[in-house]
Amino acid sequence: MKKIILLIALCFCFTNCKSSKRIVTKKPRTTNKTERSTTPVLASAEVKNIIDYAKTFEGTRYKYGGTTKRGMDCSGLVVTAFKKEDIILPRTTADLSKRGEWIDVKDVQEGDLLFFATKKNSRKINHVGIVTQSRPGYVEFIHSTTSRGVITSKLSERYWYLAYVQARRVM
Repeated sequence: MKKIILLIALCFCFTNCKSSKRIVTKKPRTTNKTERSTTPVLASAEVKNIIDYAKTFEGTRYKYGGTTKRGMDCSGLVVTAFKKEDIILPRTTADLSKRGEWIDVKDVQEGDLLFFATKKNSRKINHVGIVTQSRPGYVEFIHSTTSRGVITSKLSERYWYLAYVQARRVM
């Protein structure tokens, strides 16, 4: 009987430990309503070319630091896809996460970047993907995972939804 009570108490403790942290990402303040960012949205042809080129890497295995069909990591995919359109971006996910304009997830468009914290008990950004489709309540993105290589996922998938940190428009 004591073992059962102890087992129930341990289960209760472990199930409550995970859900204590909330993610809060603040939008930069502007002092004047007319003082909005003048960052232009990519022309639709450029966005389409970036996404189409990124999709050519689908199925490519994961390789840390990789930027070719022989192996690709998440930031390598982003940098390589944008470089195809002569858009030079920082190589690391941490540097990418500081680039461009913060945008609300409800406002993401194709070509925007989504950032995630996938390490257990950490909110440090360590993963990035490119939005490939976006409509109200639905966001799809391409990225490179350590387990499955370059794939397309939905932000509504539980894992990605819980790992999501921020979205940025780099153009």
